[in-house]
Parts: sequence; C-alpha cells; structure tokens
Amino acid sequence: MSGLRDQVQSGPAPATPDAPARASWFQRLKSGLTKTTTELSQGIAGVFTKRKLDAATLDEIEEVLIRADLGLDTAARIVEALARNRYAKGISEADVRKELAREVERVLAPVAKPLATEGPTKPRVILVVGVNGSGKTTTIGKLAKQAIDRGKRVVLVAGDTFRAAAIDQLQVWGRRTGAEVAASAVGADAAGLAFDALKAAQASGADLVLIDTAGRLQNKQALMGELEKMVRVLKRIDPSAPHDVLLVLDATTGQNALAQVDAFSKRAGVTGLIMTKLDGTARGGILVAIAAKFALPVHAIGVGEGADDLLAFDAKEFARAIALG
Repeated sequence: MSGLRDQVQSGPAPATPDAPARASWFQRLKSGLTKTTTELSQGIAGVFTKRKLDAATLDEIEEVLIRADLGLDTAARIVEALARNRYAKGISEADVRKELAREVERVLAPVAKPLATEGPTKPRVILVVGVNGSGKTTTIGKLAKQAIDRGKRVVLVAGDTFRAAAIDQLQVWGRRTGAEVAASAVGADAAGLAFDALKAAQASGADLVLIDTAGRLQNKQALMGELEKMVRVLKRIDPSAPHDVLLVLDATTGQNALAQVDAFSKRAGVTGLIMTKLDGTARGGILVAIAAKFALPVHAIGVGEGADDLLAFDAKEFARAIALG
C-alpha cells in the first residue's frame, strides 16, 4: 500500500547513494524540532547543575518534561525508569536524554503509520478537517504534490466555502501541482460540492480526492453538524467514503490539541493525524501526549512552509531528534 512513506525511506540510512538524502531528511526534522529540543535540553541541564539525583531532582526532571507537553503519564514513566536501579549511584544528563528517547519511541512507534493514498476503491477519498489556522489547505497541497509526483491523478475539493481566501489558496495549489480543483461560489453548500466532485472524480478515473473543509472550533455545534452532513453525503456515493478523515493539528496550540482530537474524533470519525508547525513551538512533545491518550495513527508532520516540508512520520527519528538533538 503506497502513501507518504513512498516519499521517505524508513529505517537506518543505508550505505548507498541514498544516504545523503536520508541525512538531509533527518536534518530537516532535527531543525524543525530545534525549539522543542532546546527547551528540553536547557531544562534537563539546569536540573543537573544544581544537585545529584534525589527525589527533588526527579521532581524537577518531571516538571521539565511536563512543560514540554509530553503529558503527565509519559513524564511519570520516564522519571520512574530513571529512578529504578539507578537511585543509589546517581544519573547523568545523558542518561536522562537516552531514557527520554526510549520512552518517546515506545509511545509513538505503534501509531507511526504511512498514509494510504491508494486502496481497493478508486478514487481514494480523504477528508481533511481541523480548526482555522491549523494548516489544512497547505497540507492538502503538499499531499497533492506528493501523490502527483508518483504519477497519480488528484482532485482537490475547495470545501471551505465560507472563505474566498481558502478557495483561492486551493486553486493556487492546483495550478502549482497540476491537480484538478473542484470549487464553487463562496457560501455554497459544501456537502453538495463534495457530492458532485466525487461523482465527477469517479467518472474521470481520478486516483485521489482531497477534500478541504471549513475551519471550525471543536465547540461550534452547528459547524460540526455540517461536517457530519458532508460525511453522510459522501457515503451515498461510496459507502466506504471517506476512506480517511485526517485531522490537521497546529503544534503551537499545545494542550488545546488534545481537546481538538477528542471533539473531531467523536463528530467526524477521525482516522489519522497530521501535525504542523512543529518548527514554530518549543512544545512539540504534545504529539507524544496525544499518541499516549488516543492511539490514533500519526501519518506525517510539518516542519516548514515548503512543498517538501511534510515528512512521513518516523517514531524512532522523532524520538532521536527531540531527545538527543
């Protein structure tokens, strides 16, 4: 099954001509997580300039991890692992980093899954949801580019009919990538547009349909109801559609991202996550807290504005970048 993972090899860098590209991939991830890594590093280092390992030191380490939004449970497990069998002989800053990397990878490994852009049903329909400003439309454009680079025929649906700017932005991505764009007038019925677009995509033999949606806060019941309507309408054409409901999360929102995952999962049936703007926050650990609580697949992360800055999610390399730098 192909997907984002087709764009980025997984596992250790091979001793082949592909190795420089792999190194570049990790450098981009590492660069994108600089703020998070720096805050964690400074916090951990600050603890070790004060005293040896004792109960108070462990408490301070736990506070550093919680401030990075790793979550209470994850922070507690890391501190427990640090204390176990090492309390008498002490522990180093490097030990803390290694244990952090191990625990982050343990939490994230089960949810690191490539996004399938092909399947038994054609076209594959991906509904993209999230609040305003999370990066939904840009993420759709990046996904379209990756699919088109693999030779796929892609249709973009400008389902955010509330904002002319969102429609224009998706049309720009269509021209940039060569994807077809289905759009209507501002204020048109988004569910009706999605229905017509899917019918046309089926008739034309498109491989992938990416549907943008209006940004909505998770506590706006009327808007969430419209999202549910769109899902119902798509199922009239293809009972298995949408094949994916991707929630795009802005990492800079921190703990609020947890509430978004909860609400959108209940109302729209979220099947996977993409987290953006990790390069703009010191609290990239929120992804760990989300994985620990919801266990939803994490398909990709955004670490920049460029078309190639949407990276397939790799738990081991994320843990290495965030903990070891």
